Amino acid sequence: MKVSELSRRTGVQVPLIKYYLREGMLPPGRATAANQADYGEDHVRRLRLIRTLIGTRGLSAGATKEILDAITAGEEDLHQVLGIVLGVRPAKGAESAPAKDAEPVPEKGAESVSAPDPDEGRDSDGRRDPGAGGSDAATEGLAEAHSLIGAMGWDVSPGNPATRTVAEVLAALDHLGAGTDWRSLLPYARLADDMAELDLRQLDGRGDPLAQAERAVLVTVLLEPALLALRRLAQEDKSSRLFGGGHADGADEA
Repeated sequence: MKVSELSRRTGVQVPLIKYYLREGMLPPGRATAANQADYGEDHVRRLRLIRTLIGTRGLSAGATKEILDAITAGEEDLHQVLGIVLGVRPAKGAESAPAKDAEPVPEKGAESVSAPDPDEGRDSDGRRDPGAGGSDAATEGLAEAHSLIGAMGWDVSPGNPATRTVAEVLAALDHLGAGTDWRSLLPYARLADDMAELDLRQLDGRGDPLAQAERAVLVTVLLEPALLALRRLAQEDKSSRLFGGGHADGADEA
């Protein structure tokens, strides 16, 4: 197909396709004349993957190019490709120094020894004593996040942004006096562990690298909104059964 047809098939404008070609993110087509080339289904798939990584996942052009380079080179280490997709492994040439608030992750099954004790300065009910002083809420949240990771025995990188997200949520819950600490998240962590197992079993290593990368983006990125939506549906159902007399508001009674 000509570049105009490639644009129509993928929804990517011709100038942007030419940019991807110049940057080496999209392989050149088969030359048919001095300024013309034909493109195939691999180009369609590659363009869709590029737009998903940049537009949906929010990766930079550099990180996207690194994934595509790994695919082109026949990269067999899917763990490394997943690391870029998940935002754990930076693109080559990116800042390699750890973030200023990065903390080492404890060894499997062990509590963090570098972060402060998350129970230090709490009263008998587990609430943070405002007069206890000590580390700030961010550090306290990181300590609890590391304790959760250690209790689950997870092997994760220090730069995984999800650790910071868990830390911020735990710190906010503590500030609100919700009576929630990292142990309260253990049941959710176990469910997440089961979901991750299901996700990664779908990436069985078979097929060409491009197909595997597409599948990785599908199960790690595009499926997330559906998982949240399913949780909301299940929450309404359980709320209806527990608190609403067995039927949702507005539903017709039998």
